Amino acid sequence: MAPSSPPDDPLSNEGLDCLFSPLNQASGILAAVSGGPDSIALMHCLARWASTGRHPPIFVATIDHGLRPEAADEAAFVAAEASALNLPHRTLPWTGEKPKAGIQEAAREARYRLLVAHAREAGASHLVTAHTLNDQAETVLMRLSRGSGLSGLSGMRRETDRQGIRHVRPLLDLPKSLLVESCRVRGWRFVVDPSNADERYARVRWRRLMPLLAEEGLTAGRLARLAERAAQADEALAIKAREALARGEPHLEREGLSFQAAILAEEPFEIALRVLEQALYQVGLGLENIRLHRLEACVERLRQAAGAGEALSLTIAGALVRLDRSGRVSVGPEPPRRRGR
Repeated sequence: MAPSSPPDDPLSNEGLDCLFSPLNQASGILAAVSGGPDSIALMHCLARWASTGRHPPIFVATIDHGLRPEAADEAAFVAAEASALNLPHRTLPWTGEKPKAGIQEAAREARYRLLVAHAREAGASHLVTAHTLNDQAETVLMRLSRGSGLSGLSGMRRETDRQGIRHVRPLLDLPKSLLVESCRVRGWRFVVDPSNADERYARVRWRRLMPLLAEEGLTAGRLARLAERAAQADEALAIKAREALARGEPHLEREGLSFQAAILAEEPFEIALRVLEQALYQVGLGLENIRLHRLEACVERLRQAAGAGEALSLTIAGALVRLDRSGRVSVGPEPPRRRGR
């Protein structure tokens, strides 16, 4: 049987059943709602979807980053709107000292940390956010400008795991304009975050460029399609890298994981790169702090040393990578540094 085509109106009851189908098996759903039109539309759509049948309970949370004086009032606004929909709401404050630099990245990490903790507390297995097609396009452009590889150009995934909580982005195919128009037509009130116009932030600057790029054919839809294709290629390469690592006779040791270095030299560079990446991941060393160019340099040196039969020891983002003369690579946590006198 051929798959049914998606509904013409993605926000109709039939359309919502399609959008929210990944949530049907959830024990509970936590919706992150800031008060902007995207997340307000998400909250209203979830409430309508939940009222049409037997669906998991829905909870709403708003993060108060403590960075703007309006944030507390916006959280109170969301709480009132959620209450009108009979949805329980919690404001989650980001407390403590804020960093002087990299504030947006730090705020993002704090946001998800708070949301995941609250999801567990509420008994929710799934977290949903209102990222749209436009957000995806901006993400691809920002990562492209930073020299990201294929994984980065895959953009935001529709579903990902966050410490055991399933993060779903059901609106990722929908343009922001559709959600704003839906709010206006249906009378769903929303707030406007002034930081969305603050050009100190890279995402805002890229957003200003989007209309010019669209005139040359680089629309949000085409950027999102690029992300989909990159994700497909990324997944295929990841499978090949897992197969290559398995051929390298991996062995878990007390200090970490070891495998035959020959596979780094035998495989294409991109596969070798992912073999090392997966080895680091398997021993619990997070990859978010590893710059791609550093990982590439590490693999290149390992391939050269393996070909010459030399031993080598490298450190990268808290990991110790060693190649011994027997031709095995071992990866594990970097030992504590000794302070000099």
